[in-house]
Amino acid sequence: MTLAFDISEDKLPVQGMVFIPGRTFTMGSNDHYPEEAPAHPVTVDGFWIAETPVTNRQFTLFVQATGYVTVAERAPDPKDYPGALPEMLRAGSLLFEAPRSVSGPDISQWWKFKFGANWKRPLGGLSDLRGKLDHPVVHVAYADAKAYADWAGLDLPTEAEWELAARGGLDDTVYAWGDDFMPGGMAMANTWHGNFPTNSIKPKGRERTTPVRSFPANGYGLYDMIGNVWEWTEDYWSTRHPEPAKHSCCIPSNPRGMDATGSFDPAQPRIRIARRVLKGGSHLCAPNYCRRYRPAARHAEPEDTSTSHVGFRCIKRPQP
Repeated sequence: MTLAFDISEDKLPVQGMVFIPGRTFTMGSNDHYPEEAPAHPVTVDGFWIAETPVTNRQFTLFVQATGYVTVAERAPDPKDYPGALPEMLRAGSLLFEAPRSVSGPDISQWWKFKFGANWKRPLGGLSDLRGKLDHPVVHVAYADAKAYADWAGLDLPTEAEWELAARGGLDDTVYAWGDDFMPGGMAMANTWHGNFPTNSIKPKGRERTTPVRSFPANGYGLYDMIGNVWEWTEDYWSTRHPEPAKHSCCIPSNPRGMDATGSFDPAQPRIRIARRVLKGGSHLCAPNYCRRYRPAARHAEPEDTSTSHVGFRCIKRPQP
């Protein structure tokens, strides 16, 4: 199934997508990670959003129709990575591999750049998509997500659009489903169970992504907005949200993060790669490590980077 549509009326039902009515809501949070603050009101116009992240089945149709080659399947350009070791400038992607033990917070203990890993070989080597066609596509960089959206006649969401949809109509709760992480002991999203990153207590075969719709939908009927895979948004990264408007007349409308230069990673001053906002958390988020399985949570990701826990979903904005 593709997501290419011809929409002629503002609220015409769209196959595989849900209409999110426009309104004002409180974006961000003052209670968790500093980059989520300050909580502030924004107004967002109505839009359609896909019920699920783009799946391997859908991405396969895109590649078959266009011959598209993803970023992870191309050798990096040495000009973009000054100082990089020549032997590392090969096609591949970042793959999570659980270590037996860890010493300190160095993420290279569990993230490995795997030559040959890409969307159709998610574990590298001879791995393939058998049994995973209804899992979210992973190992997609921002350009790959944008290429799919363009082909389908759709868009990627802004951070504000994504967060409004993820909240499912619940503005004042911690999670997309309420204030309890596991209400009645029920898992509401695909997140890490056990001690991250060394010990997953999930059943064998479910340690990574799961088929879309494996967990309950939120209040808008959207699946996997939280957990499973992080999702790309259009917005460039910022270290915090803007201050709340002092008057109702000045509440931002359809805000967009537009500062590409400001998104550069100050820890890598020689590499001028813009970063975008990821939302939603993934199957690697855990109470002992990364509690970003909440609508307000956000994370910076370089545009050129693909990993085994990042995917995307598409939206459609009404024509003016």
